[in-house]
Amino acid sequence: MSALRLRTKILLGVTAVVVAASAIILGINGYRYWDDQRSEDSRAAAVEAASRTVAAMFSYEHTTVETELPKAADNLADPFRKDYLTLIEKAIVPGAKEKQLTVAATTQAAGVVSADRAHAVVMLYLNQVTTSKESPQGTTSGSRVRVEMDKSDDRWLVASVTPI
Repeated sequence: MSALRLRTKILLGVTAVVVAASAIILGINGYRYWDDQRSEDSRAAAVEAASRTVAAMFSYEHTTVETELPKAADNLADPFRKDYLTLIEKAIVPGAKEKQLTVAATTQAAGVVSADRAHAVVMLYLNQVTTSKESPQGTTSGSRVRVEMDKSDDRWLVASVTPI
């Protein structure tokens, strides 16, 4: 009878170890899944913010350029924001008014080059349709840009835009 008791204790001990190990493995895998989902959600949010913000940065009408483009700057990180506002004031607004430019930029494709929870690099493929008093029928041009994004208070902000 004591051998039976010993076997029962061993079986209970082994069962407890297996259950504990299973719970630990399940917990680790659950955490990894949750972490992966958060990372994927963050990547998707960075791409969406980059697409929306860059399209707004490069889209304007000569009649409203002074109010449209500064709104896009609300989604830019400093010091890029300051540089962009200076560019608007000194170059884009005067040129848009002089040539009566209307520019519509759309994102055709986007992808993440690299990302973590606080920083992302996104590649955007843009199409721009530009009309002017000299070219009222419009011209279409494509471009690729590398966009660096920084997360601030749960918002993705554009930190730089580099043509490729």
